[in-house]
Amino acid sequence: MDPGQPLPRLWLMTDERLGDGLLAAVRRLPDGAGIVFRHYSLAEAARRALFDQVRQVAPGPILLAAPLELALAWGADGSHGRHRGATSAPAHDLAEIRAAEAAGASLIFLSPVFPTRSHPGAQILGPEGFSALAGETRIPVIALGGMNAARARRLTAAYGWAGIDAWKN
Repeated sequence: MDPGQPLPRLWLMTDERLGDGLLAAVRRLPDGAGIVFRHYSLAEAARRALFDQVRQVAPGPILLAAPLELALAWGADGSHGRHRGATSAPAHDLAEIRAAEAAGASLIFLSPVFPTRSHPGAQILGPEGFSALAGETRIPVIALGGMNAARARRLTAAYGWAGIDAWKN
């Protein structure tokens, strides 16, 4: 990602649930919004082809959930994951926040804040738990898990928010 540009505050996390609606969801994003491209279940050639389609219509930076070397080879703006050099990292607790800091992440996706279809039955952080954990780091924290614009307004400690279903309609 361009170090001179501010990090996006709005993000789409892609996954197979978006199905044929993926490109429509990408087109709904406001200018400058970021995308974390996942689609782990696809074979590499199919995943690359879909990534290229998304990259063509992306309104802002696109991070590939993969090692940095692969992300750069594919033309992504950075990588997402639990590895050194990742632009962003997922976290669910303080230990994972510390790991993201140690790996040099510029952004942390903290989840699940609210109940989510991605992780049914998972223990949620809730607004208070999210705020407590987000306050433990200087890295900007993106709220993830059951998020939408209304819920994001309840999270004063969030740098921004990300969703899947929120961008479907």
